[in-house]
Amino acid sequence: MNEDVYRITEIDKVTNLITKEKPLALATLNVYDAYNEKDAGDIGSFEFKLASERAIAENADSFSVIDQDFTVDYDEGQGTIFDSEGETYADVSEIIVNPLDQSEFLSVKFKSEIRQAIMDREEEITFTHETGETIEYDIQRVNQNYYIKRETPTTLIDMYKLPSAEHPLGLDNNGMDNLTRLMYGGRISLMVGFVVVILEVAIGVVVGGISGFFGGAVDTALMRFVDLFNSIPFWPIVIIFGSVMDTLKMDPIARIFMLMAVLGVLGWTGVARVVRGQILSLREQDFMVATEATGIRTSRRIFRHLVPNVMPLLIVQATMGLGGIIITEATLGFLGLGVKFPLASWGSIINVASDPYVMTNFWFMWIPAGFLILLTVLGFNFVGDGLRDAFDPKMKR
Repeated sequence: MNEDVYRITEIDKVTNLITKEKPLALATLNVYDAYNEKDAGDIGSFEFKLASERAIAENADSFSVIDQDFTVDYDEGQGTIFDSEGETYADVSEIIVNPLDQSEFLSVKFKSEIRQAIMDREEEITFTHETGETIEYDIQRVNQNYYIKRETPTTLIDMYKLPSAEHPLGLDNNGMDNLTRLMYGGRISLMVGFVVVILEVAIGVVVGGISGFFGGAVDTALMRFVDLFNSIPFWPIVIIFGSVMDTLKMDPIARIFMLMAVLGVLGWTGVARVVRGQILSLREQDFMVATEATGIRTSRRIFRHLVPNVMPLLIVQATMGLGGIIITEATLGFLGLGVKFPLASWGSIINVASDPYVMTNFWFMWIPAGFLILLTVLGFNFVGDGLRDAFDPKMKR
């Protein structure tokens, strides 16, 4: 607001000094709160506050500033400013309402209710926030300050409860039933194992099938590619990847899928070598010569005639490798790099044993998960041994 102020100072009886002044600062007890965040800059400007204070001091109903017209309703230290359309623009008050935690946002409506309650000398107030939550606040006066308090609900969690009829394996450190967590954790551990095996077999069959069928330069190039993957240190890469996911605070569900993808991509080389070796011995047999003579396309010869002959060996290797994948996932979970809360896997459940106090005093929190991992891995290994014997022609003699 560019309004010139002139001051007349009498020097002597015949001389007056006329000086031109310009406002430099504004001292006021009033506090301005914008209703909309986009208007906060205009309301905080010197021109707006100066025009508003002049209107309040002169008991004026309106004022103009920043090429806008405003109306003001002010009474006994508290008022409201409206824009030209009659919408609430800002609140004016002599009472400052600030949160103790500056990261917490207080709405203008909430501040207005608190100020009105203080002026009415009320000791408590009930306010409904924009989220629909209704909270009771206590207003306590200490000297010239007022403190707004509310009750913080506290939920008691029955942690580390010993096994009972209601909870056969007790409760964990979050008050959750251990038996239920073991069942849900088993689903995730087995899902990780099966999905990773499928990825390994799929990639290994494609690479190994192409390498073994074509041979020559193609075989050499693909096997050097396999050697490159084998030279990658598995555990350091997986641990680094888990740390990166922790840093990114990845969603627990997305974390599982990323973990399965990484384990599958890093573990297919063994399958590729097995498929290549078998196809190298099969491609010169009579039935493959016949397929070539009939003009069957290459992809059909590989995946329709060669791969099915390798499938029994793949089933054996996949079954025996399933236990190793479950152990790998459990190891990552124990290190805190696998499945994250609130989801669970057997490995993440065993993670509580990293605390010596829990390991020595609450056996029911980690021994059942370890026992299930042992039984599952042994079971898949026994099934793999049985399938290997069943598919081995020498065992049928």
